[in-house]
Formats: sequence, structure tokens, C-alpha cells
Amino acid sequence: MDVTRRSMLKWSGAGVAAAGVVAVTPAGLAAADPAAALPAGPLTTPPPPSAQAQAAVKKARQLVSKMTLDEKIAYCHGIPATKGFTGHIPANDRLGIPALRLADGPSGVGNGSTGVTQWPDSKALAATWNPATATDYGKAYGAEQAAKGHNIALAPCINILRLPHWGRSFETYTEDPFLNGQLAAATIRGIQTNHVISTVKHFAANNQEILRNSIDVVVSARALQEIYYPGFRAAVQQGQVGAVMTSYNKVNGTWAHENRINVQDALRDAWGFDGMVMSDWGGTHSTVQTAKAGSDTEMPGGTYLGDALKAAVQNGSVSEAQLDTMVTQVLTAMIRVGLFDHPLPDPATVVDTVVSTPAHLTLARRIGVEGSVLLKNNGVLPLARPRSIAVIGNAADAGAQTHGGGSGSVNPNGTVVTPLAGIRARAGSIPVTYAQGTLGIAALPTVPAAAFGSGLKATYYTSTDLTGDPLGTETIAALNVTATPAAVAAQTDGWSARYTGTFNAAEAGGYRFSLSVGGVTTLSIDGKKVLTALPGREAVQNGLVTLTAGSHTLEVTYVSAAPAGGRAPRTSLVLGSQAGYDKLHQAAADAARAAEVAVVVLADLTSEGMDRSTLALPADQNELVAAVAKANPNTVVVLNTSGAVLMPWLGSVKGVIANWYAGQEQGNALAAMLFGDEEPGGRLPETFPASDQQGPAKTTVEFPGDGVQVYYDEGLAIGYRWYQHSGEKPLFPFGFGLSYTTFRLGNLRLSRTGGGLRAQATVTNTGRRAGSEVVQLYVAAPDAAQEPAQQLKAFGKVTLKPGQSTTVTLDVPRDELAVWLSPSTGWTVVPGNYSVGVGTSSADLPLRGRITVS
Repeated sequence: MDVTRRSMLKWSGAGVAAAGVVAVTPAGLAAADPAAALPAGPLTTPPPPSAQAQAAVKKARQLVSKMTLDEKIAYCHGIPATKGFTGHIPANDRLGIPALRLADGPSGVGNGSTGVTQWPDSKALAATWNPATATDYGKAYGAEQAAKGHNIALAPCINILRLPHWGRSFETYTEDPFLNGQLAAATIRGIQTNHVISTVKHFAANNQEILRNSIDVVVSARALQEIYYPGFRAAVQQGQVGAVMTSYNKVNGTWAHENRINVQDALRDAWGFDGMVMSDWGGTHSTVQTAKAGSDTEMPGGTYLGDALKAAVQNGSVSEAQLDTMVTQVLTAMIRVGLFDHPLPDPATVVDTVVSTPAHLTLARRIGVEGSVLLKNNGVLPLARPRSIAVIGNAADAGAQTHGGGSGSVNPNGTVVTPLAGIRARAGSIPVTYAQGTLGIAALPTVPAAAFGSGLKATYYTSTDLTGDPLGTETIAALNVTATPAAVAAQTDGWSARYTGTFNAAEAGGYRFSLSVGGVTTLSIDGKKVLTALPGREAVQNGLVTLTAGSHTLEVTYVSAAPAGGRAPRTSLVLGSQAGYDKLHQAAADAARAAEVAVVVLADLTSEGMDRSTLALPADQNELVAAVAKANPNTVVVLNTSGAVLMPWLGSVKGVIANWYAGQEQGNALAAMLFGDEEPGGRLPETFPASDQQGPAKTTVEFPGDGVQVYYDEGLAIGYRWYQHSGEKPLFPFGFGLSYTTFRLGNLRLSRTGGGLRAQATVTNTGRRAGSEVVQLYVAAPDAAQEPAQQLKAFGKVTLKPGQSTTVTLDVPRDELAVWLSPSTGWTVVPGNYSVGVGTSSADLPLRGRITVS
């Protein structure tokens, strides 16, 4: 089916609501009504706050009534912090209010902290499909934040993965709103058991890094309600989260922190949130509008809710009652989560304290195993006791990729167990050889001036397309430009340059070139384009070419263009090179040929502040796999990546494990899976496309936008919804994952329960070893609901011994059948026939049934 941008506009908004109950019960429940009827109609409003919540509000109001104006303003304006955390609101000693100390991040205690656990990333946690494991992680992670004196954790990040190219993919969970909400609520509950406020972020529709500080997300109300809100609603109503961080971007023309529709109308009024709403760092743009939007606090970098807010209160443009409400909401979160009754140490006194524990490392290994996804296994895994193993790849050793970049990065305590170290430790007497195979994904050595002979001619233009009369020329020795050239220093709206000369290849063979750039850059050799590198994408971008020894013509063009209303980006143009990359491949192939099994470890590196230009593995890693697989038919590929990648070599390898960024215990977890001590227990929390051309947002205005706005024209059809509606066949579907054993599902029974529906199915382990399966339930609404595809509504994870059976009971509350047809109708259960599918992925639902809503 051909899907165009406009053909998807009909799917411009509807919604998944609060989360369902998932239970696993013994076999033998009574048979159920195969086509039960449920009443239709709008959803009820959220339940009133608990007595405990009301008591917290009452105490907060009492404290606010005793505050001076300056004391109130202090709670609306965070200040920079010291080492180990990133934001601070000083204590109010007069009233006995503790200081607030805010610290990153979602995969461990960040901001340069030491003595902490570097956990597997959020994608690995999501791939467990196990809220209980998410709670365990939250408890352990929250304990480390508390032990470091941090009482606000800036986690979890739960932005929907609209596209797998998002640079913060490793920080977030999934493309599915229901799974997102279940994991978010579970993680939050764990964090807050430590009397540490959990901060769910970034609200709302923050789904790209390119121009994230300025982009205006144009998205329908229905898509917000059904796709981008539900995780936050679950965080509030099921997780009882203490704080919400707004995003940098605009939503439908209004900055997120001053967006009343999002903050006051949805978050507070519709969902009943009474806690703290903070900005991202530097994410505030107004005083009066922000105060009236329902937001409370700006974090460092903002100048609107400090002295400016005080002046606004004094001149009456913001009422003192509004200010009181803002401060009350901050204090309510503090009281409700227990910050007053459970004081933490001053971070300065524990900055060097080791808070990671052996139990935490054991949990990190468990998450690494339970969240790894076995994507392919043609009988090679688990390893039976091979005569020898060749471990291959820079990512297996010195280049092990255990965490992402930006605010999500975490320093490990002690040694990072690399894949090579873990395999060698577990292999015992089995010989393990190692071949680097590739220089990895870091920037290559800068091309020396000697390679360019007499230098390169640089020609500068005032235009951003290399047209018009040149502004000037000069000769430069090498392409290592890290400051704006003097000739174009005054061109704040942008400029362009062309660099020409010769490149002297010292030897014949394969050459790899890397570019690190701040503008659109194209490298051509002998008139052939080798690489186009884009700013805002991977920090290092690579191209491969085969050259003869001797001189070759070289041309590099560079365009520095200012975004609408902004200045040209920081100048950066660094060209690196490697001669003979293919020789490393040959050495790796030789090592693989000499071993019984070859394990190739591959990686990417993503980060806050960038988006991926392609889902292809960076550098020469695909070519490396091809060479190794040709030499050894028993090749296993391990992917340490932020998310989905393309696999042109998939048909030539026997095994593939998605191991994500697996933290400091990565090698031990991987070895346990390879040798069969444990099985990879994960299922995909995102769809793996078969090509860069698949999926929604096929035009520039849909991603990354036109420089001012980005249009979510696909509406509800993201992730597996897109693939089901469009007919595109992905490489691996959402929910997919293999096991070291086999399972059979049967005996689907549907029934009514409390206004919702219940599905029961028998699961049997038909294999020879214990293993886990994730049973997934999807519901397809009637046509009148205008939904693009069936949707995940419940799931349950079971672990069974060989031959063992159990009955999985999956409950779908009435709320989960509702859609958001329009603002006038709100959430509505549409009457009609609902199809229910139960199986092991979004594309494998062998058990089918129907239930009627009337």
C-alpha cells in the first residue's frame, strides 16, 4: 500500500488511557462468555485525591502562609549546583524546609557522580516487559540518588519514540503508549520508596534533538491524548509521581512550560496532578504566561521566575494567590514523597562515597539479561562447549559501548566488564582469541598536512549555497577547522566554503574518512562523493572508498546556515582518515576462520543533542560482519546500540542479540546468555525497520521540520501502528523476541469484568529448558473509532519449566477501550465489535476472539 503524507492525516488523534491490570493465574479458570457486551459512553473523571494527598496539600498551604514574598520566589527559581548534581533550591531553615537537590539521569546517577552503578539503559529496562523489574530498578537507583544526597531524581524519561532516529532513544522506553505508562509508573514507584522525588520528563511531544530548543511541534489534540500524553497520565495517576519536567519545544505554537492546554488543562485539571512542574534547564520564556499556565519552577538558565516574577507579583500582573499555588505545588510534592521526614546527607559530604553495592551489580546483570532480545538463532545458541571462540570488534574491548551521551551518561564504579572480558572469564579453558576488526566509531586521526601537499585552497562565500562572488580565498594546511574563518566571521546569517586540493594516498586499498562538522559538509574524491555529513546528527560520520596509491583530487564543501530567527551554528570541520581498514577485516576473518564460533560485537553512539542520520551501523562495521560471516558460518552478532539498526548481513549470520547499552556489567550478562547460563529474556519495545525509507515522517517537514515547525502528519500511526496500517514489512516487529525454548499458546477465553474485558489463554513450555514468554494482548476497535491499527492493551510475562503450563489472565479496563474522537466528546468507548488478538508480538497473534460493546 502506498502511503503518502496526506493519506495519513485522518489518523490525527485518539487515545490510550490509564493502564490495565496484568495477572498470571493458575490454569483451570471457568470458561467465559465468547462475545460479551459492555456499556458504551464517556469515561468518568479521575477519583478524588486520597486523604494522605489532601493532608500534604494542607500542610503545604500552611507553610506557604508563613512565607515572605522572597521566600516564595525562591521555590520558583532553581540555581546552579555543585559537582554531582545539576540544580538546587536552598533550604528554608526558618520554616524547616529542606533543600532540593536535583540530579540526572535515567540510567544511573549522573552529573559526573562517582561511586555509582552504571546501569543498563532505559531501552534494556523496557525490553524486559516486566514492571516488577522496573520497580526493582527504581528502588535501587533511587537508593543511590538518596545516598548521594539528591532528593529529586530527573528520571524517568518517557517520551514516545516517534522515530527510531531520536538521539535520546536509549534514555526512553518505547513507541507504545500503554507499555510506556506501565513501565513509567513502576519505575516511579520504585524511585519514590526512597523518599526521592521522581521527575517524569519531557512534557510534551519532545521527540527529536534537532532544533529541540526552538522547534514548534504541530500535532493534533487526538494524537496528544492517545500517543504523547498517556505515559505522563499513568505516571501521575498510577505512579503518583512528584514532579514533571516540561520540554524545550513548542507545542502547537506555545512553549511547553507556558502551555496552559498541556500543563493546567491536561496535567492538573484532567489528571489531578498536584505536584511540581519544572522547566528543563533554560526552558522558560515568559513570566506571566508561565505562571498562569500551571507551571511552578524554572531551572538554571532561566531568568523569568526569579526577580521578574517578584516584580510581576508586586505590580499585580501575577496575583499572590497564583504564586501561593505555585509554591504550594512544590511543597506538596516534597511532603507527599517524604522529604521533610527523611533528610538526606549534604552532597558535599558524600561526593566521594561509593553507593553502588554488590546487590545493585547483580540487578544490573539481571536487567542486562532479561532485557536482551534474541532476534535470530539458527541453532548456534546457547554455545554447547565450542572448541574455540573468536571475539571480534572494537566494541568488544576498548570501544565497549555501555552507555549513551549527554545528561544520560553515567560513570561506572570500578571496572566495566567488557564483552571480551566477560566471555573470557566464563569460557574457562576454552581458547578465546580476539581481533579488533575495526577502529570503531570514534573520530579517526586527523588527516595530517603532509597528505595535502602544498595545502588546500579555501574559497568563501556570503551565500549558503556556494554561489555568488567569492568573499575571499586563502590556503590552509589541513582540514582541522574549529573556529569561524576570519573571512566570514561577520556572516551571522550563514556562509559557505569550498576546499580543493589533492590527497596523497600512501598505499592502495580501502580508505575510511570521518567528518566531525557543524555545517552540511560533502567530501568528494576524484569527483566521486564519498560522504555527506549533517550537523545535529552523529558526532562522527564516516565514508568508505577504495583508492590507488598516489595523488587524488579532493573537494570539500561546507555550508553554515542559520536556522530561522537564530545564528549560524558553531563552526567545526575536522577530516580524519584511516588507510587499510579492510586489512583489519581480513585479520578478523582469519581469526574467525580459525575458531569454531565467532562473536562479533557492534555498537553505535547516540546522545542528547543529536539525532541519527541513518539506522545503518556507523563506520565499517557492516563490512566487518560480512567478512567474518563469510569466513565462519557460526557467526553471532551482538548489538550494543541505542535502538533499531539495519542488518544487511542478517541472512549470513546464525545468531543476533540486541544487547542495547548494557551498563558496566555488560560482559558478564552477555557471557551468561551466550553460554546458556541464562536466556535472553527481552522482547522488542520498538519496531526495527527494514530500511531507512520505512516508517512515518517520510518528508522533511515531518522530520526534522522546516526549521520552524515539524508536522506530526502521521497522527496516531507511529511505530507498529504505522506498519500495520501501511502494509510495510519491518525487519522485526514490535514485541518480537525468541527464546532458548519453545512455547505454545491456546484456549483463548474472553469475558466481561467490571466494565472491561478479560482474556485468558493457556501457555505451555514445549521445549527442553526453562524459559520466559511475554503474552501480549492487542485490541482492534470498530471502524467508527477511526484507529489505524490494533493496539497493545495488556501483557504478562511468565517463566515456565519444560512441559509446564499456566493460564495467563489479561485484564483490560474499560478506560483502555476508549478513544479521543474530539475535544467535544473527550474519551469515549465506541459501541461495536472489538477484535482481540493474543500472541507473542504485534505481528504474531494466533489466538483471536471478539467482544461486543453496546
